[in-house]
Amino acid sequence: MQKSEAEENRMDEGEAAVSRFLRAARCRNGGRPPVWLMRQAGRYLPQYREIKEKHSFVEMCSDPDLAFEVSMQPYRLFGLDAVVVFYDILFLAEGMGAPLEYNPGPRFLEPLRTAEAIASLREPDPAGHTAPVLETISRLRAELPPEVAVLGFAGAPFTMASYLVEGNFRRSGEWIKRLMHETPDLFHTLLDTLARATGRYLEAQLKAGADAVQLFDTWAGLLSREDYRRFVLPHQETVFASIAAFGAPAILYVNGGSHLLAEMSASGAGVLSVDWRTSLREARELLGEETGLQGNLDPSLLFGPVGEVRRKTEEILDEMRGDRGFIFNLGHGVLPETPVESVHALVETVQARD
Repeated sequence: MQKSEAEENRMDEGEAAVSRFLRAARCRNGGRPPVWLMRQAGRYLPQYREIKEKHSFVEMCSDPDLAFEVSMQPYRLFGLDAVVVFYDILFLAEGMGAPLEYNPGPRFLEPLRTAEAIASLREPDPAGHTAPVLETISRLRAELPPEVAVLGFAGAPFTMASYLVEGNFRRSGEWIKRLMHETPDLFHTLLDTLARATGRYLEAQLKAGADAVQLFDTWAGLLSREDYRRFVLPHQETVFASIAAFGAPAILYVNGGSHLLAEMSASGAGVLSVDWRTSLREARELLGEETGLQGNLDPSLLFGPVGEVRRKTEEILDEMRGDRGFIFNLGHGVLPETPVESVHALVETVQARD
């Protein structure tokens, strides 16, 4: 049923006090788009590197004091519209009983490639092994003003399964795709286990104070549309269904997933994060006006001249001018050694649209 003008006005008034990010995530934003960046805290920041000289990555994630500080660094520098908690997607799997080491990158010591190994995964307790991220989220929400959203996140079941089965992921995805086709029932058992655990994990993050959550499916872009629909989509649906009662915006990011947008829109996510391989305007035409869109500047462009960063940012802003469900972001995370002045230029250009 179409809303009357009076009803629309009342909704606009009621949402005036809501953060710009949440308005856009619900396709209700009437001003400039909000801006935040995936991997906005990290190695490109001198402040981050100072802490990293004294503490390991695991220590930085596991100590709420350190994780809080690292999470806040980009907000203090750039005045972003959302702060994403600093943590790692793989700690959930470690909490399920999968031995994990960082040397320097992550590696699962015992890849899961048999029914017995997969059956050994235990149900995680978010208040136990992943308690630090919940404390950090709670502190962020208490510290930040209400107009700044706090974001939680998790790895999607397929991506988590890929790391667990591969050990340390190879781009071809040989072992995970072999499991998928050779023993599909076992594959679905693994992803169902991970989906239920991920749902409970995101529930805990929302209860701790996260305003919205993002599900990262870094590796699902390797799949065809048919395989995505058959093997991945049902488990994304499980995750999003488990948190639907909270009414909080949920974002889905599939790296290299421009060919999967129509399928992604059936996942239950209210916002789809789009990379630079597809036009945001084309995505809007495909998905309609009720799906939020996030993206999609190529992070490698931040290594170019500052003037070019501003120009490319303006192009995206012009393309999405007046779109009530648009969140400005990169098409992937901020890369190491990205010039800080380029990030400043991007954020300032977006915020100048006020």
